[in-house]
Amino acid sequence: MVARSHVTQLSYLSMKKILFVKLTSLGDLIHALPALTDAKNAYPEIQFDWVIDENFQEVASWHKAVSNVFTTNHRKWRNNLFKSVAPIARLMRGIRKTEYDLILDGQGNFKSAALAIGAKGTRAGFDSASVREKVAALIYQKKYSASWEIHAIDRLRSLFSAALKYPLPKTAPDFGLLQEKFREPNVVLPESFYLFIHNATWQTKLWPESHWIELMAKIKLPVFLPWGNAQEKARAERLALGAPNGIVLPKLTLSEIGFILARARGCVSLDTGFSHLAAALKIPTVALYGATNASLIGISEGVRLQAKRFCAPCDQKKCPYQKSLPNPPCMIEMSPDFVFKHLME
Repeated sequence: MVARSHVTQLSYLSMKKILFVKLTSLGDLIHALPALTDAKNAYPEIQFDWVIDENFQEVASWHKAVSNVFTTNHRKWRNNLFKSVAPIARLMRGIRKTEYDLILDGQGNFKSAALAIGAKGTRAGFDSASVREKVAALIYQKKYSASWEIHAIDRLRSLFSAALKYPLPKTAPDFGLLQEKFREPNVVLPESFYLFIHNATWQTKLWPESHWIELMAKIKLPVFLPWGNAQEKARAERLALGAPNGIVLPKLTLSEIGFILARARGCVSLDTGFSHLAAALKIPTVALYGATNASLIGISEGVRLQAKRFCAPCDQKKCPYQKSLPNPPCMIEMSPDFVFKHLME
């Protein structure tokens, strides 16, 4: 009854077209998908246009609630403001063609708020106590609070519920992934295999290469190793050199990696975006967390292994205790035997 009354209210207000601003990163974008599912379940006719970083635009196509996608390249724009005037103007012209019933900023920083202010419609986002950069809250006309002590997925579900005025669901997150949007890569997939995601953006998130090699030696099945840049490719090649069952993948798109992940027997990962995709696909996943807090940004499904060292989680990109060690002590202390045990379970 409650849901039906809210549908009536939405139709009466003609609030059917929403501009959602969420630019990066891969894990944060996947965190937003359950909120889109909640909104679509509450209001079946609702449609979202998504403003997203061009490097991650495939994520927006994976959800049925998204109608149109506007892409940014704010990292490049920041480095050359003069050459960025024309693409920014094109982006804003595209956004301003539609009068939105609500502009919802899920990023919560100055860049996302600046994009929101250029669109037509009422702007909404987290309040100053709940937003990443407090200046962003000054731009919103409607502001909502969300605790920093809850998972990022729950913060976004809470924001959508409050801004769009439907009861916050108590159900588990539903990512609503349209797997038919994944693309089959030019890779021969064995009947059974694992995917090990060895890369992460922070040095403090990395697990020792010797640990990866030892873990791979315990698994008799093929282990695929993805990469995204030259440094990650070099690491994947070293791991494959140390373990005969390691297979370095070619450079793949997000949707191609999604296709492989959806067929994997299991996944071992670090705190990185693909671990959240594996969890969203309900692939048996073991994710390792040292510097970051698994209870706040960890995977939604699978096993979260949080380092037990006294200083973890520190949320620092550089470890003061690492000194001459190849990796942070908190990550070194999570042994291959420990990870293998949880993977087999």
